[in-house]
Amino acid sequence: MMKPIVKSPDVVAARAETARPLLVAQGLLCLCKALPLTLGLLLSASIYADEPSIQVKIRNHQFIPAEVEIPAGEKRLLVIDNQDPTVEEFESHSLHREKIIPPNEKASVYVGPLKPGRYEFQGEFNSATAKGALVAK
Repeated sequence: MMKPIVKSPDVVAARAETARPLLVAQGLLCLCKALPLTLGLLLSASIYADEPSIQVKIRNHQFIPAEVEIPAGEKRLLVIDNQDPTVEEFESHSLHREKIIPPNEKASVYVGPLKPGRYEFQGEFNSATAKGALVAK
C-alpha cells in the first residue's frame, strides 16, 4: 500500500504563486475572445432597433390595417399584435411565413426583401375574416 504524498504548505503556496499569472493570462484571453462577439451582438441589436417595422393588429378576427404598403427590395420586421382573446396563426404562403400568436400578445416575423407585388396573408384559425396583404412597391 502506497502512502499519499503530503506536500508542505510552503510548496503549495509557491505553486499557487506561479500559477496565478497563468490563470490571469487565460482569463484575459477569454475576455479578448468574447469582447468582439459581445460588441457585435450589441451593435446588431442597435441596428435592428432603428429598422422600421410594420405594425398590424388582429382585432375581432380581422387584420388592421388589412393592406400595408412596403418598399420593394427592403427587409422589414412585421409585428403582429393579437388583441383578440383567442389564439391566431399568421400564415402566408407567398411570404413563406407561419407564426402562432397567443391571445393578447405580439409576434414578429421578418419579410423581404420583396419584389414588387401583392403578398397575401391570413389568420389560419379565422380565415373567413382575418385576411390581409403586403403590397411591395
